[in-house]
Amino acid sequence: MSYPEHPEFQITRPPSGPTARGRLLDEVGNNGSLKFLLLKGSQVSAVDWPGLSDYARRQRAELRADDSLTTVDGHPELRETTRDIECNSSSAAAAIVLGYSAGGPETWRTAEGFPLSDYLPGSWRAPHKAWLVRGSNVSGHNLVRTLWLNEGLVSLSGTHLPPLEEPAPTKSALRAYVEEGYDSAASYNQKRDLVDELHAFLTQMRVGDTVATRLDDELYLGEITGAAERTSSPGGLSNLRRKVVWQPTGHPYGELPEEVQQKLYVQHDVVDLTTVADTLARLGAPATTVPEDLPEELALPPVPAALADELLVHEPAWLEEVRELLWEERQLVLYGPPGTGKTYLAMRLAEHFGGGPEQVKLVQFHPSYAYEDFFEGFRPTEDPETHEVAFRLTAGPLRELADLASREGNRHLPHFLIIDEINRANLAKVFGELYFLLEYRKKSVRLTYSGDDFALPPNLFVIGTMNTADRSIALVDAAMRRRFAFVELSPRTEPTRGLLHRWLEREGLGPEPARLLDALNDRIGDPDFAIGPSYLMKPGIQADDRLRRVWRTKILPLLEEHHYGEGEDIEARYGLDALRKSLP
Repeated sequence: MSYPEHPEFQITRPPSGPTARGRLLDEVGNNGSLKFLLLKGSQVSAVDWPGLSDYARRQRAELRADDSLTTVDGHPELRETTRDIECNSSSAAAAIVLGYSAGGPETWRTAEGFPLSDYLPGSWRAPHKAWLVRGSNVSGHNLVRTLWLNEGLVSLSGTHLPPLEEPAPTKSALRAYVEEGYDSAASYNQKRDLVDELHAFLTQMRVGDTVATRLDDELYLGEITGAAERTSSPGGLSNLRRKVVWQPTGHPYGELPEEVQQKLYVQHDVVDLTTVADTLARLGAPATTVPEDLPEELALPPVPAALADELLVHEPAWLEEVRELLWEERQLVLYGPPGTGKTYLAMRLAEHFGGGPEQVKLVQFHPSYAYEDFFEGFRPTEDPETHEVAFRLTAGPLRELADLASREGNRHLPHFLIIDEINRANLAKVFGELYFLLEYRKKSVRLTYSGDDFALPPNLFVIGTMNTADRSIALVDAAMRRRFAFVELSPRTEPTRGLLHRWLEREGLGPEPARLLDALNDRIGDPDFAIGPSYLMKPGIQADDRLRRVWRTKILPLLEEHHYGEGEDIEARYGLDALRKSLP
């Protein structure tokens, strides 16, 4: 059977608003793209927005001048086409409709929502790509062992696929073939995945690409040497085939780099591995070009003595343990009472380990913080050119940092997400399915909104801070304990113990503020509500009026809240005069 290659496409602005309609033509325009016909009766923007190209601006002016665009009664912001308008490309037609430059292949869509790009016969792709094709369980048969490695090929089933009319079908043609052949044999979601996999295998794969497959606990690599062929196979298990030259030995799964293990966890029969093609090349996979200067390996640099002195940490072994915990666990929490320098220490260490503030992002949790704020979600967004507001999928700080960390050229650089007040939000609500990834860093999950397969990059580290005066460490659930290493910062433990004494000595100041703070914490008794030294690590703190002001406005209010409803005389118990009398 034959299928219509060029259905009608449309642009609706905003949702459920004015609609423009058009069709793709077979003739090639002077820019090398297929021409596009903007149909009569389409409604377009009356405004030439900033960002509109000079060519499109002139074309819109000419169409207005010859009455091809006329006003719409009651809608001064709109014009309507009075005839079919032939455009050099779908992007040129989109510019006429929107009044600003836009990519036609993604902007024009069918009534079902499929982009015009699905109907284009060819598109640019990277000169060398890498692919994972699964074959160890095809209807219960291990084709990797019995067929692929022995006969030098890779295959897909394609059991119900009708005869194909072209060697490299478009995604739209494959969608029609799958709808016919798999009508009652697959769910709508299975059909969608099947279209993507067939398009990758038949159209996107090229001779010279790297291919990988898994057998038992090993990864085998090879090079594609033949075009896609269709044959008749026993049980229809391998009807679509490509020739491959396989390497004779595999690579143990447990020894593979973490970024490769993450990709192998994606649940599809065909997976694009191009983002880890350089890593596969290091394993011996064929590659068109292998970078001459491969990036350094990921590592966290040691903490130098100069930084330890700056932080007033007189036990370098403590800092080294923090570095080792970060390397082993990838995420930790600094917890303790207020004023112990948790956020400051997290920032300074992250900037040192990452090589600068460019690799560090800080967020602060609060009770209303949600997954959509933290990772990604649909948010109302104003178009800077049209000023129209629509809900668009928007990345949050974690997704932004993960995308930056996984960018080519960045994968050897540590990137740090600092979550201040991590215990003030509902963590299960904020992390969602990402909670799983904090524990299983070598695996990936399907995201709720975008549907992408996502894994936390190996070079992304998380440091949280937790104020124990807000919520005792004992109340943290077991799931969070299992996913984070916990490091205490408290006046009772190193390196915070004695920190104020060391700071006063370095600044050439007398020891009284430190002695008063020690006496105060002895009276408080509860280590979760102790007062940290940073409240008193301020210029001029040796002056009595400055010390009294900090004590009155910063420290005593915390203790009033701690003893709220108990009838405690805070000034008599914790005031400066009372404490000074208790000092030797």
